[in-house]
Amino acid sequence: MVAALGFATIACFLALAFSRRVSVLVALILVPVAFAIVGGWAPDLGEMVGDGLLKVAPVAIMIAFAVLYFSLMVDVGLFDPAIRRIVRWAGGNPTKIAVGTAVLTLLVALDGDGTSTFLITISALLPIYQKLGMRPVVLTGIVCLAAGLMNMIPWGGPTVRAMAALDLTSADIFTPVLPAMGAGVLWVLFAAYMIGRVERKRLGVTELISPGGGGPGTPHVSDAPVRTGRQRAVMAFNTVLTLVLIVILLFQLVPLEVAFAIAFALALAVNRPKWDDQQALFAKHGGNVTMVVAMILAAGVLTGILNGTGMITAMAQTFVSWIPQSAGSLIPVITAVTSMPLSLVFTPDAYYFGVVPVLAETTASFGGDPAEIGRAAILGQMTTGFPLSPLTAATFILIGLSKVDLGKHQRFIFGWAFGTTIVMTVMALLTGAISL
Repeated sequence: MVAALGFATIACFLALAFSRRVSVLVALILVPVAFAIVGGWAPDLGEMVGDGLLKVAPVAIMIAFAVLYFSLMVDVGLFDPAIRRIVRWAGGNPTKIAVGTAVLTLLVALDGDGTSTFLITISALLPIYQKLGMRPVVLTGIVCLAAGLMNMIPWGGPTVRAMAALDLTSADIFTPVLPAMGAGVLWVLFAAYMIGRVERKRLGVTELISPGGGGPGTPHVSDAPVRTGRQRAVMAFNTVLTLVLIVILLFQLVPLEVAFAIAFALALAVNRPKWDDQQALFAKHGGNVTMVVAMILAAGVLTGILNGTGMITAMAQTFVSWIPQSAGSLIPVITAVTSMPLSLVFTPDAYYFGVVPVLAETTASFGGDPAEIGRAAILGQMTTGFPLSPLTAATFILIGLSKVDLGKHQRFIFGWAFGTTIVMTVMALLTGAISL
């Protein structure tokens, strides 16, 4: 009975998420509440929901300050020098342009927001692609690979959802897959190089001429702005603060929510010392923060009820009865390999909050580590797959800015994207992040 209610809860949630008849946030809250009432757990709802909210609260706090911090860094132009250097280094060589596209996207995607990443990279590079005659689908494909990979960072969508759904920390999920992510970076750069070689063979090398006719240049990239002494000092502060923050995050020196809260407060005080400027920043980016935080808290309602009622355990026990004992150890690998293709049919919320918890509990029933399912899931689902999925709004920003057909974009880059997942899965197996 409990397992049946659990499967009905997940099925109803997935159906509503797919049909888009209600928002995912509404489904995350009302569906589990309704089935808990049907199952007779109404008196315990308050305690179960409260427990779920408390468990995801650190994740919600972390993602709020992370988005605000990197949004501020983008606004003040922290990444502008990197953009100018990469574009000027690439010149008119399609191979260098392709590799530079990957490097630039890897840097800009540190904010964990696909939308801002696509806006910055496409706006900066599309004019050069057009000038050289390079196909726009090459641009969308390489940006897709690099942005998808960087979506693995702890404040990116997949890892945040995995942490919230499984009640784990970034040390449990993200830190063990760092070597796999490193392998993924090398693969993305290799893919960009190979794709760029094809373009270079097709087009050759073209000299870009600046509008003033002064020789080789990049017409759409403005010169570095003249900065005052204070502005230079502030930019140096931003660079050091960001580097220190990344080191703290990678080595887990303090909880992520604490690191981002302090870093954002320092950055805001230095970069936007005036009250009006601070309010303008919150008004500009507050909408994105509110939606993400609300979604994480809503997920806490779902996971709190599924755990509190015992539905998740009952569903996992049912799965165990269906899976041969010899195949139980393969669940993490199967999850990793299938997670990327599943991004084309599952929304991230449906996958992480509806599927991953059941797989994790099933793995635990076979004596495995539930955290391995979280690690396996972020190796592909909505990571390398999110800029390909028609269920992700940011995908349409990517192809819309570049005027590339979705089907053409998917056909062009799907193999390379799936290759990213395979490379990272192999490295994860070699380093013990997931096991057979």
